[in-house]
Amino acid sequence: MRSELGDLAEETIREIRRTIPGITARPGERDERLVRRGVVHALSTFVDRVADPQAPARLDPRTAQLYRALGRDRMLEGHDLEALQAAYRLGARIAWRRWVALGRQAGIPAARMYQLAEAVFEYIDELATRTAEGYREAQRSVTTEELEQRRRLLELLLTAQEVPARTIRELSRSARWPLPDSVVAVALLPRPRRDALAAGPAPWGSEALADTHRADPFLLLPARPASPKAEWDRRLRGWRAAIGPAVPVSQAAASARRARKLLDLAQHGLGDGRRVVHCDDHLSTLILLDDDALIRRLADHTLAPLAKLTPKQRDRLAETMLTCLESGGSAPEVARRMCVHPQTVRYRLRQIEELYGEGWRDPGARFDLEIALRVRVLLDKLSGGG
Repeated sequence: MRSELGDLAEETIREIRRTIPGITARPGERDERLVRRGVVHALSTFVDRVADPQAPARLDPRTAQLYRALGRDRMLEGHDLEALQAAYRLGARIAWRRWVALGRQAGIPAARMYQLAEAVFEYIDELATRTAEGYREAQRSVTTEELEQRRRLLELLLTAQEVPARTIRELSRSARWPLPDSVVAVALLPRPRRDALAAGPAPWGSEALADTHRADPFLLLPARPASPKAEWDRRLRGWRAAIGPAVPVSQAAASARRARKLLDLAQHGLGDGRRVVHCDDHLSTLILLDDDALIRRLADHTLAPLAKLTPKQRDRLAETMLTCLESGGSAPEVARRMCVHPQTVRYRLRQIEELYGEGWRDPGARFDLEIALRVRVLLDKLSGGG
């Protein structure tokens, strides 16, 4: 078993990285170093225990401390324990397969291999227990008073247009909130109270400002460059959410406003039914719909010449105009995109020129018209009409 430790550790780390993306950051970063250290130490310590029948049944203090530290780190970095415990189970399965093959080669009796299997899974249970202890210790380090301070700080950051830097520093110190350079606001869809997670650090950790019991639940988390969407999906498991853009802490309200707007739009069909949506994927939509009254006024004013037509005629001409403006192509190109005959397109374009006159050729008017037509399509989709 000892001769296999190096290869076994590398296989385990490789499989964890491949199948449990939530457990490590990019290769070489701190999360992966901790996982590597944990894997190597777990395997070598277990083999030492097997080699010495007189070894204590409980983990030695150094190993227990290491796995408590892993649990504390998961909590303080805003993760739950599911991915880490899945990694323990995966590691146990990989090691067991390797050791079964060795036992067969060495002719080890089946009864002895059963004993080894029991020892493997008892050992994994011990690691998981120590990890959970560390996680709970980190949770208890955030007091009730600090939680209340965090809620107050969150409320201030979400409602004030810009908070003075000095105020933020003072409040974050009293709330023991590690002040990041920038944040993202996460708007959550309210859930029934029996299902809602308790307000507080878990499962997002002490790095989060969280209040899931308010009418419009929110999180405020440090912005992490290139954080994978799979990681967001995992962290927000069980919630429908919208991730706002990264902003300086003093401008958290702007990220919150956009996240809430996107979540509202997602409830009406934007985002292709994804449970977690990201503002950075829908920037043009958010710009277009930032001021509902103003954009509807632009659409009504710009598309007024179409009002005299029947709904069916309106739809046909609007589609033709938008395709023409988007493609900048000739009648054959527009016809190809719309799957109609070029002569049909030419006829519709003549109708459009009759309705809009010289304005149809003016670059500024065409710009407004394209915005209005895009908004028309978007609003129709959000209302369930397309």
